[in-house]
Amino acid sequence: MGIVQTLAIAFGSAWVSGINLYAMVASLGLLGRYAGLKLPGDLAVLTNGWVIGIAIALYCVEFVADKIPWLDSVWDLVHTFIRIPAGAVVAAAALGDFNKSIQIIAFMLGGGLALSSHATKAATRATLNLSPEPVTNILASLLEDVIVLGVMLLVAFAPLLVLLLLLIFVVLAAWFFPKLVRLAGRSFRRAVGILKGNPVATG
Repeated sequence: MGIVQTLAIAFGSAWVSGINLYAMVASLGLLGRYAGLKLPGDLAVLTNGWVIGIAIALYCVEFVADKIPWLDSVWDLVHTFIRIPAGAVVAAAALGDFNKSIQIIAFMLGGGLALSSHATKAATRATLNLSPEPVTNILASLLEDVIVLGVMLLVAFAPLLVLLLLLIFVVLAAWFFPKLVRLAGRSFRRAVGILKGNPVATG
């Protein structure tokens, strides 16, 4: 396996783990088990049938939870402590054949990518979840699934494109995320105002 594909698997997987960890694990495991994708480093464990089966089961739970606004927000909050460490571990594990210093760097970069994608997802969905109509939230959830599955296919068949997409995402996230945080903050204050009986309150 070339270094480009190894890096694409390491950091592409870390990135999408911040969006949907279980979809990433299941799809990467299925690609390794049935599509002939050689997983680098210590990631071969993902091809284990039990790992794939449990990941699919958890993905099904998240698929439902993601469509219920209040449950989605709680789910994202809890998974702050799961997706980000998992992204760091996956990146380091993918470079398991390299020396420890490289693995530590991969661990930090993978965690950072997972943090950025998770924070972007959580802030966006927190804003959308305040909408009274369910369609926007459901469409956003489905789009996230498409992104995760699309990136996993690209790491197998177009790894260089994954690295280019990651670079574009990092640049856009650095510019857009502060604005998204402010928007989420205003939405949260509006929600608090509604709970206090003041529908127009913005804090």
